[in-house]
Amino acid sequence: MKNSTEKWIKTTCAYCGVGCGIEAKANKQGTLDIRGDAEHPANFGKLCTKGLALGETVGHEGRLLSPSVYGKSCDWSHALDFVAKQFNQIIKEHGRHAVAFYVSGQLLTEDYYVANKLMKGFIGSSNIDTNSRLCMSSSVAGHKRAFGADIVPGCYEDIEQAELVILTGSNLAWCHPVLFQRLKAAKAKHNTKVVVIDPRKTASCDIADLHLPLNSGSDVALFNGLLAYLNTHDQLNQAYINNHTEGLDLALAMAEEFSSIENIEVETGLSAEQIVAFYQLFAEHDKTVTIYSQGINQSTSGTNKVNSIINCHLATGRIGLPGSTPFSVTGQPNAMGGREVGGLANMLASHMDFGHPAHHELISQFWQTETLAKEPGRKAMDMFEATEQGEIKAVWVMATNPAVSLPDNQRINRILNQCPLVVVSDCMADNDTLRHAHVKLPAQGWSEKSGTVTNSERRISRQRRLLPTPGEGKPDWWIISEVAKRMGFVEAFQYQHEADIFQEYCQLTTLGNSGANSRLLNLSGLGQLTTEQYHQLKPQQWPVKTLDQPSPRLLSDGQFATPSGKAQFIACPFRPAINQPSRSYPLLLNTGRFRDHWHTMTRTGLSPRLSEHTSEPTVTISLEDASKSQLNCGDIAQLHNQQGQAYFRVNIGQNVKKGNLFTAFHWSDNNTNMGKVTALISPDTDPISGQPEFKHTPVAISPFWQQSEAQLVVDSAIDSKQLNRLAGSFWTKQTINRGLLYRITSALTPSQLGEQLQSLIKHIASSQLISINHSEQHRFAHLANGKVTAAMVVADNLNGQDTEYLFTILNRPLADGLVQSLFTGKTDPGSATGRLVCVCKNVGEKAIRQAIEQQRLTSAEQVTHCTQAGSGCGNCLVEIQDLVEQSATVQSKT
Repeated sequence: MKNSTEKWIKTTCAYCGVGCGIEAKANKQGTLDIRGDAEHPANFGKLCTKGLALGETVGHEGRLLSPSVYGKSCDWSHALDFVAKQFNQIIKEHGRHAVAFYVSGQLLTEDYYVANKLMKGFIGSSNIDTNSRLCMSSSVAGHKRAFGADIVPGCYEDIEQAELVILTGSNLAWCHPVLFQRLKAAKAKHNTKVVVIDPRKTASCDIADLHLPLNSGSDVALFNGLLAYLNTHDQLNQAYINNHTEGLDLALAMAEEFSSIENIEVETGLSAEQIVAFYQLFAEHDKTVTIYSQGINQSTSGTNKVNSIINCHLATGRIGLPGSTPFSVTGQPNAMGGREVGGLANMLASHMDFGHPAHHELISQFWQTETLAKEPGRKAMDMFEATEQGEIKAVWVMATNPAVSLPDNQRINRILNQCPLVVVSDCMADNDTLRHAHVKLPAQGWSEKSGTVTNSERRISRQRRLLPTPGEGKPDWWIISEVAKRMGFVEAFQYQHEADIFQEYCQLTTLGNSGANSRLLNLSGLGQLTTEQYHQLKPQQWPVKTLDQPSPRLLSDGQFATPSGKAQFIACPFRPAINQPSRSYPLLLNTGRFRDHWHTMTRTGLSPRLSEHTSEPTVTISLEDASKSQLNCGDIAQLHNQQGQAYFRVNIGQNVKKGNLFTAFHWSDNNTNMGKVTALISPDTDPISGQPEFKHTPVAISPFWQQSEAQLVVDSAIDSKQLNRLAGSFWTKQTINRGLLYRITSALTPSQLGEQLQSLIKHIASSQLISINHSEQHRFAHLANGKVTAAMVVADNLNGQDTEYLFTILNRPLADGLVQSLFTGKTDPGSATGRLVCVCKNVGEKAIRQAIEQQRLTSAEQVTHCTQAGSGCGNCLVEIQDLVEQSATVQSKT
């Protein structure tokens, strides 16, 4: 009998760019048991809440099961023939630039490679861009300007070797939690100094020695000031500068404006003491890692922000050395892999470039094509603008949801609606983008796909097939290849397996890659893998010139991919963001992620425990701004500006400055009718990278006038079109155990809302009804076979009221405890847990508060010891400490 441990399969997490290794095995419930891979060098067995909950997100419910054309289900042959014929016809009538691909960092490298090969190599257009344009393209542009190629010189071990770690534009604790835990452990062991540069006080500040809450958009002023400070205080590494760099004088001349601390104070809003403390820390610690992410990149000046950071590292020789480097961390699991194979509109494959005749010749010969694109294509926002203007007639969207994620999403939805041909490949049956699709192609999802991804430290890992694919889902590379063959490109797309594609890509990286013209991206050691070796491939950091040999450090030798071989200082002008607050729109909105959600929640939204921590779109506002706007905690607020409007539950907190707001971008039309923050984001982009501005949006805020609220639990979904017919109502949807929870806030009276909700659910619930009317609440329950299939509570205001019983009521027998809950509106004490705080260990707020009060606990560590809360990924420890401090405050007052 085989040992049970043999059933565990090594693969890679589906979420952020940390690229954590996981081990998974199928269980009797048809889902997956998940644990961290202790051998994977990215995480050494650690996982965050999202990774731990992956097994809850792999069911067949809601999956796209078969191809369809204009709403009619069909076989694969018909769908593929239709797409190929339509693309060929459009190209014949309107030219090769009339078609476009919009792809995704959730694609595997093999998928990305085939998509790029078809569009640039054989259709002959560069109109292929990716949602990585929205998160990492400013880093790509900054790397290319400074280093000559898109090179990330950092390694995760640098975080543990550094003396000083700077987090700028990065809430590492929530967005890259495993890296944050590595940093936290390093700080505890080595007393690593940590600086957090962020307008908000985020969870990452929990370990910060210094938090710099700078004004939104003022990063270039801060880092130009640092460069000037290093120059003034004789802290430049002149030997390194002379031997390995060019352009310092121009960069220093541009930074001269901020040689005055007073000027830096004016632009950043920081005090002189804060600024000098940061500059001294940087000057005093040779081993410095600067980690940056979306807060730097997602800006109309994102590329200059990146280069202003790199300038400071170049000036001190801190590039690619152990514990000393600038370090861009990516947002998606394969953003790096997409960049390697040319998934961006302005890149060729394998770090080769447009405008370089030798590169054009190498790729043309390798692919055996005469139609290789000669120039960059349209970046994401330009691509959709060209579609709006009628220049692009067909868009193929793969593994992403631009109708939600792109700025000015109401306009994006109009563009998709008017586009003559929209093809969407996706694993889910319904999202905002699929609602515009003329052709729907069922793709495999994570747990069914097989291929490779590259994480933020350039480490290539295998993503392996774990479960059978439901319905007729296919790999993305297969779908693209079959369309390519039907378009007439048969010989170039004869792949039998993803290993064939990987081998071809690796061989491409070796072309012209020697001597003076060598490129750092080199996978020659993987180019001759057998299929079996590919299946068994262990995590490999590139470059890989010899299989299973450690990768050399990049750029540590001072040799760069520029024509001169020297790194380039870039003069970075400071320019305020394009849109500034005004009398009409006085507040600045910043956007980001919440701890337990990912992108537009098509995966994390399926997990009850991930959905519970932050269950609806919220906006965080300072106490002063809330008071001025007549908003209380728990109210619904309307945010609006020239772009549109959206609604959010109000959270009043000290972690945002006066004049600033924060919300997350996870909600879509699948889980709310008016909570999409991208309705407010302008389409303005960085002129160099094409990356949109998500961090600096002027808005106005006001209370949503309401007369009633309701919470409704059902064991099956309600058609969102029906919910949208509730006049003057804002709703959100949340996955819970055994069903779904809907929250509705409405301008209708409680009786009107209750009647309409009763009418709405009568088609999905039994006619057997229990109705309990009180002066403050109206409660209803629908029964079938003695079990509750739907229940709701309606009142003029539910803010602060106990409605937890709704979470435990579905599909339970009508026993005494349930009857008591229905009639009293109180949760059965035996089942009360409160809002989930620790997702890893499933510990609720009530249990934590009870432990604190009964055992007189005074620290998060003591709470962890008593309840296990915080003993998993550790992301909830800040919140646990807040609960401890709240309890202490209450005790002191009593």
